[in-house]
Amino acid sequence: MRKRFPLKVSISGVRGIIGESLTPQIAARFASAFGTYIGQGPVLVGQDTRPSGTMLKKAALSGLLATGCQPVEVGVLPIPTILFLTREKQARGAVVITASHNPPEWNGLKFIGPEGLYLRSSQVEEFLDIFHQGEFTFIPAERIKPVIQEKNAGQLHLKKILAHVKVNSIRRRKFRVVADCANEAGATLLPQLLQELGCDSLLLNTNLSGQFAHQSEPVPENLGELCRRVKEFGADLGLAQDADADRLALVDEKGRALGEDLTLALAVQHGLKKKRGPVVVNLSASMAIEELAARFRVPVIRTKIGEINVVEAMLEHGAVIGGEGNGGVIWPEIHPCRDSLTATALMLEMLAESQEPLSALAAAFRTYHLVKDKMDCPAELAFRAVVELRHRYQGENISTLDGLKISWPDSWVHLRPSNTEPIIRLLAESPSAARSRRLIENFKKEIKKIIRQLA
Repeated sequence: MRKRFPLKVSISGVRGIIGESLTPQIAARFASAFGTYIGQGPVLVGQDTRPSGTMLKKAALSGLLATGCQPVEVGVLPIPTILFLTREKQARGAVVITASHNPPEWNGLKFIGPEGLYLRSSQVEEFLDIFHQGEFTFIPAERIKPVIQEKNAGQLHLKKILAHVKVNSIRRRKFRVVADCANEAGATLLPQLLQELGCDSLLLNTNLSGQFAHQSEPVPENLGELCRRVKEFGADLGLAQDADADRLALVDEKGRALGEDLTLALAVQHGLKKKRGPVVVNLSASMAIEELAARFRVPVIRTKIGEINVVEAMLEHGAVIGGEGNGGVIWPEIHPCRDSLTATALMLEMLAESQEPLSALAAAFRTYHLVKDKMDCPAELAFRAVVELRHRYQGENISTLDGLKISWPDSWVHLRPSNTEPIIRLLAESPSAARSRRLIENFKKEIKKIIRQLA
């Protein structure tokens, strides 16, 4: 018997399995709540390539129309493009039908506010309160607006990116690039961006049929084909996007996957060369960021996990660049959101200016190994276990901003109880993969002992 997953509701939106926890009725209800919350006006509606996307989109359209919004369909586009367009077109907000890197049977809805940003936690609370109370502002038939279809809306995003990098310098290098778009939304714009930058490109997985070519998280174990093709093509670099095209992973000219944390580190280094200023990253980003900041004599601000948390801190501190350690580069010159297209342009500009291959640029960073894991734990015990660990390690350098992070001079471990699942997520970084794994295993053992005592 197949395990049934409940609907996951978080600060980034809602996700569920089609036909089980996520149905057209639920999608219409969430869209009605969102339309009521943001008020009447234009709302962009986009989607990824999943076959169930059209069904959910039509359900979402009904909820938006019923509450007086005017939906503007922009089709399949990267999420960063939709975030950018929401602000650029002065829309009231946006709804994106996507389940990011979840398997094909999943889908979901992400909600974007008028600034072109994900909803803040306080906004999510208000929006969800409307959803749960069912207090929707429905309008009479004569006030229902027509749905607008907008084609090629993503060109505005590309135009702005191209206006902020040294296009001629990149074109002169005639880079050979292999790009894996994962048969997802990035395939709508990344090939054109590479063409505009004068690259000789080999494109992988650009089919928009919704058939995943592989698991869409751009982590090394999913990039085997890309690594092989980079070597065969004699490419200068390989690029891998995730399903939403907000994250970017790199493969060097030797066919080696660099890891998403290096995407952020390289982007931060290049961004600080362009303009010095504060850097904002989340608690789980690599220690390499502090080393870079010290070299450029700029501050680093750490935030809770989640794009909106990083973005809010970037806006507050006037950060010049930032992001999340999963390959999510945020360069506010374009738009304050994780953006693989912007990251691609920055990486090519970096290579054009450095005259060194990507492998040499990556080798200049001290090697750190990040290990991620999770363990089952009843929700009511997970938070109590982390609180107990706070007491045990209060003499160490700890942060309780988001779960518990314990830092030592050259390593750290981060423990986060999930808000949507009965699990604790564990992350550890150190100069050795074995040491990082050992940190994870030691804390898993300690947590299990605490749970037995608490149960």
